[in-house]
Amino acid sequence: QVQLVESGGGLVQPGGSLRLSCAISGFTLDYFMTAWFRQAPGQEREGLSCISSSDGATYYADSVKGRFIVSRDNATKTVYLQMDSLKPEYPAVYYCATFLTCGSSSSGFYYTLSPYDAWGQGTQVTVSS
Repeated sequence: QVQLVESGGGLVQPGGSLRLSCAISGFTLDYFMTAWFRQAPGQEREGLSCISSSDGATYYADSVKGRFIVSRDNATKTVYLQMDSLKPEYPAVYYCATFLTCGSSSSGFYYTLSPYDAWGQGTQVTVSS
């Protein structure tokens, strides 16, 4: 059974930084993508970034490019999201998820659904002074 557990959320001032972690267990495929999303109350879920488990290729939505960095530690099966220059915005829950395919293009962030998809329970992030 695939399990994803996010941590690292909290309250941070505008312009500050946070690093989120996503611990992955039970995934049987050798190759997969791990993505980060956020969702504020009443708003659509927004894809932020994803990283390949094989070659470490990374992809970012335009809204976070240059401010967020996604990374992975295959030894501990943990994916991180370093968030810098955080902007004041509505509180949001940040989720990690696994897919077979995700990335970014001129059309925006994308991912494909499959029976191998899995989601974490989320971690709350609030950017406020």
